[in-house]
Amino acid sequence: MADSAIEETKAALRREAHIARAALSSEERADAARQVARLFFEDIAFAPDDVIAGYWRIRDELDCQPILVRLIDSGQQVVLPVVQGAEAPLDLRVWEADQPLYEAGFGTLAPSDLAPRAEPDLVLMPLLGFDDAGTRLGYGGGYYDRTLAEIGKKPMLVGLAFAAQELPHIPRGDHDIPLDVVITEAGVRFFGKSA
Repeated sequence: MADSAIEETKAALRREAHIARAALSSEERADAARQVARLFFEDIAFAPDDVIAGYWRIRDELDCQPILVRLIDSGQQVVLPVVQGAEAPLDLRVWEADQPLYEAGFGTLAPSDLAPRAEPDLVLMPLLGFDDAGTRLGYGGGYYDRTLAEIGKKPMLVGLAFAAQELPHIPRGDHDIPLDVVITEAGVRFFGKSA
């Protein structure tokens, strides 16, 4: 499939995924966030010295704050992404328990500009949709693709989503990096060599 056809198909899938995600009630969202957090800590292996990248929920994304708070409370090193520009990779800054978060654009919060940077061993990724091959449908800005291409190691990629966000098939371009795992309120699914 040519790049222009892939992008056209993805644009239609994004509209469909937005509608599915927006249809969820606030109670369904809160219940799903708790269930996903429980499944993350039960089923995802990581070391105490691993750096874990999270995100601060925007719009109607699955809220990973229950995961982040528990990680920080346990002493795990957590980084949050900051958008630096339309064509730049994300800046991954360490969030420490006693440090405030600041408005970082797009309705998200992030650590201070002075916070140290760190490369993650595991990345919790928001998404609009996913399929049974581990293909992630993002917003189309390419931020995570650029960021992952610049990281010196291959982190485990864990998509966090509502079960309603699963799509039958998402076309994958050359730059699209598949997920290793997707966690929804319905369970944990491993893809590829992590399976």
